[in-house]
Amino acid sequence: MDRVLINAVPQFQGALTERAPEMPEGCVALAELAGHVLGVPVHHIRQTRETSPTVDGVANREVLTGANRAAQLAALEAPGGPVLTIGGDCGVELIPIGVARYRFGPGLGVAWFDAHADLNTAETSPSGAFHGMVLRSLLGEGDPDFAANPRLEPGRVVLAGTRAFDDAERAAIDRGLAVETDDVAAGLAGADKVYVHLDLDVLDPGEFGGLNCPEPGGLTIERLVAMLRGLSGFEVVGAGITECVGTDVRVLEPVLEVLGELLTEKQ
Repeated sequence: MDRVLINAVPQFQGALTERAPEMPEGCVALAELAGHVLGVPVHHIRQTRETSPTVDGVANREVLTGANRAAQLAALEAPGGPVLTIGGDCGVELIPIGVARYRFGPGLGVAWFDAHADLNTAETSPSGAFHGMVLRSLLGEGDPDFAANPRLEPGRVVLAGTRAFDDAERAAIDRGLAVETDDVAAGLAGADKVYVHLDLDVLDPGEFGGLNCPEPGGLTIERLVAMLRGLSGFEVVGAGITECVGTDVRVLEPVLEVLGELLTEKQ
């Protein structure tokens, strides 16, 4: 059985928040804890600390499409077993989910645990921050420099714990790009394999202080762990944890434990 591959990807340029520059340190802290919990080494994927101008509505376009992306692609040339990506901003999920879709086909389902839908395009984004466009890109829409090919199949993405929507994101859901449901396993019924995306802001701010884009009314850690455990009937081929801006991450150990179980139990 191939061991889980942990890739730490400390990119922050996909976010434009005040705390975004704290993500590299948060990424390292969380990745070190993940390595300890799963008992495997962590591969640190070099990401530049530079920024670049907004071009065609996407902030830091040159950075996001250049060396940062190349480093991630190189790290996934021959992943073997399941991959756990520790971000960084949500934009780091473009490559591992895209690679999983290429490897496993149109039956790949995605459980998107996130306070935000991340379904904007450059035209609809209020900020130009790519982390709010990444899921729309994975569904093959929006800016061609980011749109996935092959794309995730519409309806194969389930939004969990999502509670902040822009109008354009709501319109995308209304036409079937993604599904909202409290029963994530039921929403993924028929998926051949599953990728789990976890933006830590799905948690309530009172549960963990290191959230880049906190939104009230989120999940408790206990509830999140229970929802993740509900995916045990699927073959989970990859997972990502993003948007950590805290370095005291010990409270997240139960989350890492259940993700480790999901990534290894059916391999």
